[in-house]
Amino acid sequence: MASKDDSKFASEIVAVCIPCYNEELTVADVVRSFKAALPNSEIYVFDNCSTDKTAALAKNAGATVIPSSNPGKGNVVRHIFSSIQADRYVLVDGDSTYSAEMAPALLSFARNKCLDMAIGRRCTPAEELAHAYRPMHQLGNLLVCRLIQYSFRTSLQDVFSGYRIFSREFAKSIPLRSSGFQIEVEMTLQALSKGFKIAELDTPYTSRPAGSFSKLNTYRDGLLVLSTFASICRDYRPQLFFAFLGAFLALASLVAGLAPIYDYWRFRWVYHLPLAVLAVGLAILSALTFSIGIILETQLKYHNELFFLMRKRLNTPI
Repeated sequence: MASKDDSKFASEIVAVCIPCYNEELTVADVVRSFKAALPNSEIYVFDNCSTDKTAALAKNAGATVIPSSNPGKGNVVRHIFSSIQADRYVLVDGDSTYSAEMAPALLSFARNKCLDMAIGRRCTPAEELAHAYRPMHQLGNLLVCRLIQYSFRTSLQDVFSGYRIFSREFAKSIPLRSSGFQIEVEMTLQALSKGFKIAELDTPYTSRPAGSFSKLNTYRDGLLVLSTFASICRDYRPQLFFAFLGAFLALASLVAGLAPIYDYWRFRWVYHLPLAVLAVGLAILSALTFSIGIILETQLKYHNELFFLMRKRLNTPI
């Protein structure tokens, strides 16, 4: 239920944006349910090269249908942020797994806490877990969340949720590169790394209706997510990223050097010369890796200062 304090946000423009690819079984219900939950919002369906009746059914249900010809959810999200003008963006999947009834509460949560990103943390009844999630998806979600919690010192528990609300400032200033389903992880990490306010609110999540199928590929998309995580850590947590890499190289150098060290201690002569050369090379690489992390961390500091100045200028009235 919406908060009474929401009256001061009456003039806000809210855009409900629904990326869709072949969702003819569910898209009309999703559009109608969000029109009922947020009657003053604009509903946009971004049709991502569907080959079924998704676009026609969405239009008949009352949505503004916008063709998005570059395949991939990440490409659609970038299209949304660049083409739609709004104060708040509600991003939700078109598969009818998220509750439209939670939209007013999630919107109030974002407004009252001045959030740049509000995430609908998925809560599924125990009896539906097996149908709502694939086992590998549950494991992947847990693994990536643990990595993000440790790397970015956050308590977020559902970085893969497709139900989110964004501020205009976030939508118009954040750089996004992902093309596929790893976009949720990238948006989360970009928000964390750039100091945007982000929080989660529990929201119901159910399995897809009969006859509707997920477009996710467990292993391919899982590898893309981990690749995106590593890339963003390298770019936005360089000291941590290169410290781990440097520690690994230092450990490898120590392991390679055990035999030469033992030779010298026992015989005052090194018989395992190739291992000695390898150990020295790995030690040099480790030192260089630590140094690169320190240099990039300094560069990142200045990058963030420039980004904060840009945000401040964008928010300063002329």
